[in-house]
Amino acid sequence: MIRRPLAAAALALCGVGAVACGGAEVSGTGASAPAASSRHGRPAATQDQAADTASAGTAAPTTRTAAASETEARPLAGKVVVIDPGHNGGNFRHTREINQLVDISNQKKACDTTGTSTNDGYTEAAFTWDVSNRLAKLLRAQGATVKLTRTMSTAWGPCINQRAAVGNKAKADAAISIHGDGAGANLRGFHVIMPKKIGGPVDRVVKDSARLGTDVRDAFHDGTGLPYSNYIGKQALNYRSDLGGLNLSTVPKIFIECGNMRNAKDAARFKDSAFRAKMARSLAKGLENYLTSAR
Repeated sequence: MIRRPLAAAALALCGVGAVACGGAEVSGTGASAPAASSRHGRPAATQDQAADTASAGTAAPTTRTAAASETEARPLAGKVVVIDPGHNGGNFRHTREINQLVDISNQKKACDTTGTSTNDGYTEAAFTWDVSNRLAKLLRAQGATVKLTRTMSTAWGPCINQRAAVGNKAKADAAISIHGDGAGANLRGFHVIMPKKIGGPVDRVVKDSARLGTDVRDAFHDGTGLPYSNYIGKQALNYRSDLGGLNLSTVPKIFIECGNMRNAKDAARFKDSAFRAKMARSLAKGLENYLTSAR
């Protein structure tokens, strides 16, 4: 999330910071009823009643099975997820705009930053856009309604307060801001950032955000095999009160720094399309675990 070196040295540090069938038809309840009545010596009305009773006895389990199949196939139906692809590809061309200060509840910070990059120029903005769209596709396939905070990777912004507002307006069940860090080359690993209570909008969702962060941390670690950060946080969990995207959120929200883009080993994973797909699947699993677990 640390910016690339720019001529505009005044840029602030990063602040920004996816079928059930119907009931089975029961035959023999209509025209065949009189024949059955003759064979068994029972009145037709009684025979029809027996058939209806048998039908009722089999239809209900079929309906329940269909509902269970639907839930299994689309476990996130009815859930809303907001994905925030950190930074934007054109930010470096708009230094005046992204340096404007916005209120983040407990202080003022820059609207946005440029983000970082690998040493050979693969930008954080491009990375976050790629993984966010992969993640959105996976979540939508599971039935979730998904909204992204930005719709392209070549413009600038939106500001960090606007990104938080997208999740708030959507009344998201979960929101996640995706980033890559820019620490020293000898440091590596991923970490998840969660909000602290600040006497502001985020206070009431701090507990749920912590649970979301732990679920995503576990799934990302298991799914990618990437190590916990060896330079920040405890077991890849870090709590902050200076990020506008968290401070202004009224829905459960986290940031994830998917690794250190300045570290050679981590950078190789960032630049690998197949590994980015693995990252997206792991994030989707973490969100699914959070959204479907009992509260």
